[in-house]
Amino acid sequence: MKETQLTFSPNGHFLNNFQCFSSDGKWLVYDIRNDDAHIGKTGSIEMVNAETAEVKVLYRTQNQTGFGPGVGAAAFSPVANRVVFIHGIRNASEANPYGFSRRTGVAIDINTPGQAIFMDARNVNAPFIRGALRGGTHAHSWSGDGQWLSFTYNDDVVAKLGELSPEIQDLRTVGVMFPRKVQVSADEDGEHNNGEMYSIIVTDVKEKPAPGSDEIDKAFDECWVGNQGYLKTNGNWQKKAVAFQGNIKTKKGETKTEVFIVDLPDELPETLPEGQWPGMTACRLPVPDGVTQKRLTYTEKGVIGPRHWLRSSPDGAQIAFLSKDAAGFINIFTVSPNGGEVRQLSFHSFDIQSGINFSPDGRWVAYIAKNAVNITEIETGSSEQLTDSSLEAEKPVGTVNWSPDGKLLAYNRYVNNYLQVFLGRL
Repeated sequence: MKETQLTFSPNGHFLNNFQCFSSDGKWLVYDIRNDDAHIGKTGSIEMVNAETAEVKVLYRTQNQTGFGPGVGAAAFSPVANRVVFIHGIRNASEANPYGFSRRTGVAIDINTPGQAIFMDARNVNAPFIRGALRGGTHAHSWSGDGQWLSFTYNDDVVAKLGELSPEIQDLRTVGVMFPRKVQVSADEDGEHNNGEMYSIIVTDVKEKPAPGSDEIDKAFDECWVGNQGYLKTNGNWQKKAVAFQGNIKTKKGETKTEVFIVDLPDELPETLPEGQWPGMTACRLPVPDGVTQKRLTYTEKGVIGPRHWLRSSPDGAQIAFLSKDAAGFINIFTVSPNGGEVRQLSFHSFDIQSGINFSPDGRWVAYIAKNAVNITEIETGSSEQLTDSSLEAEKPVGTVNWSPDGKLLAYNRYVNNYLQVFLGRL
């Protein structure tokens, strides 16, 4: 693989874990973080041309400080010239800084940079509005058709209730949004906003999961299953489904992470009502009727490794995750969205160091291991190291992204202490 450095300016160029390439493969989007934990301090979203290295600024926050608003984790639509990213609440201050329940999803059409499109509506004061959220969305991911977004979510209302009662906890959960405008009451301080999309919560979480059960107290790091869904065991095609990591309690009361899935009914958007949502001031938002949640894995060790999002093969037949194998090394495993036997995919005698991504044709999965870029063939389990192993300070970091045609791999490296974008041409 031929490797080239694409960015050079003295600031960070932080690639998201997925969907960094534009649909035509010409542009890569990033935020200017130099560290994973600093979204609240980051004020710009940019993109760089994969052929010419031209850089364009897509969005800059107003009144950016170390407390927010902050932007980050930008992802390109797979079908349109639109980017979505995390945006902290606009009235961020030292008293109300960027945080888990104080962020939202904003989109930019690359032909009209700077014009923010608020995707999820936000409404943290009663009366609450159906389709709006009361907290913060995070790590937005486009469905294969580019029409829906998934996200993780923390509820500001529940978080404030938890400050008054230890029995109530703001548990991270997963939601989705689809095109339908939601209007909320206007305000002047930027705390609330209308949304282009209708949002719902799709995972069921509980403060105290029963030990040994399939109940969870956290849902996170999700992915859409297949570009167009997956084939169920009954022969029906499930058009929309989201796989996610869920924390269970073992019979011994220990926390373990397993793989779960939620199937979304085809008619869901048509069945959800408009208007106010009474009686929701003292509880978390409910999961709509017809959304079904199922545990897929019952492993000995659970999901283990560097933080990563689950990944589905493009055909929806496999969901990939990281765990320790029998020899104690972190490798890739897969499970069917219908459940059943877990299959080990990679067989390294060293740990995988990053998240994972399938190639567009579903033949390969790419990741970082031994301080180098690697790929593994899905059918055979054969692995190949594509770059030389680097010194610790110069190693590839983050997650490796595939271009839509499968000919380029994009990833980050630190160069003179700044995160830069690198391309590998296969």
